[in-house]
Amino acid sequence: MRNKLIVIRWILLLASLSTFANLAIGQTFEKKTLTLQGAERVIATAKAEAQKLQAPGGVIAVVDDGGNLMALERLDGTFSAGANISIGKARIAVMFKQPTRFFEELINSSGKGCTVMTVLENFTPLIGGIPITVDGQIVGGVGVSGAASADQDEKLAIAGANAFTPGASAAVGSTAPVSYFEKSKVEDAFSKGAVLLDGSDGRNYMVHASRREKPGQAEIHTKDADVIYVLEGSATFVTGGVPVDTAATAPDELRGSSIRNGQTQQISKGDVIVVPNGVPHQFLEVTNPFLYYVVKVR
Repeated sequence: MRNKLIVIRWILLLASLSTFANLAIGQTFEKKTLTLQGAERVIATAKAEAQKLQAPGGVIAVVDDGGNLMALERLDGTFSAGANISIGKARIAVMFKQPTRFFEELINSSGKGCTVMTVLENFTPLIGGIPITVDGQIVGGVGVSGAASADQDEKLAIAGANAFTPGASAAVGSTAPVSYFEKSKVEDAFSKGAVLLDGSDGRNYMVHASRREKPGQAEIHTKDADVIYVLEGSATFVTGGVPVDTAATAPDELRGSSIRNGQTQQISKGDVIVVPNGVPHQFLEVTNPFLYYVVKVR
């Protein structure tokens, strides 16, 4: 009898805990957060739209849901004040949870009744600010200033804000030009080792025609993953482990003298290797020449 009472008490306790948990869940929700990578995606999408519309310039600013600046990019040909204005537009869009067009049109149409709004601190009631929404939640804002017109500012901002909607990635890709490199140019690139496509037009990938004639340093790309395809020659390739004597050589790039406790393997013509970002790797004992394509994906 006593054991039965203990079992019943445990059942009641578990039921109470379950009820409490359900009540707690009902009073909270999963909050979406805009990451730095997400902010960069918003900018890349807006830049692609700028290329499509042949915008003469512009500054694209992205803020989080608290109005804090996360990322900003200034296109060539933009006036110097564009940065502050675009940031202001993005902040107003997220703080008031609606496009800044609403405020400019309200002030212009209402006359003296609404001009008092313009004296608010850091208030930028100009067309070109759009909230960024993901799954019904506002996660940030994007503001654009310095394009051909206020309407074009808004078009670029809308494109950026829609970066996370279904099909947005495909739409961005369709605006980038197709790149063709004829045989002579490719051969010239491999003769010295050169970049074929640098990703400066907003793409998140680069293509290198790489050439090695001797071993190299240990490398760590903090943001870029390397997809390597060996065309000619062979090499000893070390991955993982602990890089020795590392130092920054460029933004998001580290180099070291060697790798300790890494995994060693032989690679040769036809092999494909994928090195995720942040993983140390090093070429040792290469043939002369050792030729390979590298597609860097960020």
